[in-house]
Amino acid sequence: GSRGILAAEGGTLGEVRMGTTAATNALRERKGARVALAITRGFGDALRIVYDEPANNQPLSARVRPLLEKYFDFDYATRSAIGPGWRQFSPEQQKRAVQLFTDLVVRSYADRFEPGSRPTIAYGQPATPAEKRREVPSTVTYEGEQYSVVYKLRETSAGWRVYDIIGENVSLVGNYRAQFDEIFKRGGVDAVMRALEQNTLKT
Repeated sequence: GSRGILAAEGGTLGEVRMGTTAATNALRERKGARVALAITRGFGDALRIVYDEPANNQPLSARVRPLLEKYFDFDYATRSAIGPGWRQFSPEQQKRAVQLFTDLVVRSYADRFEPGSRPTIAYGQPATPAEKRREVPSTVTYEGEQYSVVYKLRETSAGWRVYDIIGENVSLVGNYRAQFDEIFKRGGVDAVMRALEQNTLKT
């Protein structure tokens, strides 16, 4: 289902295959290369972690977290997931919320995933919905099934970073946003922080 594919697309497994698509041609022409590298380089690193490096009794989340933090903009994703209520968080609460949201996302998807056969991923033509924004569509073939996955990236001072992943029309950030909106309406900042703490402990 989409949860498993989101885990795969989050950089924890998979065999990346650049198909004969417009994205491949764009790379050959050096157009959008930095955007593509933000995704494909991360997959290469992830493959080495998952398949080539010894686990050393560490959970997968601990092994891939440094990689995800390098290519995924968790600060922006947290702000987007919490929504307008973010402005009411103190600087200390904002910092803690980012830490907890990162824990929640990484553990939820990495530790619950059991690597199976290697999926192949073919990328489509990147779209530009706004300045310093890109959306990169892909088709994942995994154990005989095909899934649609879209990466949403933004250009930061550190380069292009993924801030949302949409698997089978389900947005990672949007899914959490819907939950946090209701929690914030009922109890404000403190309720959101409690929910993050409690859900992180459950993962």
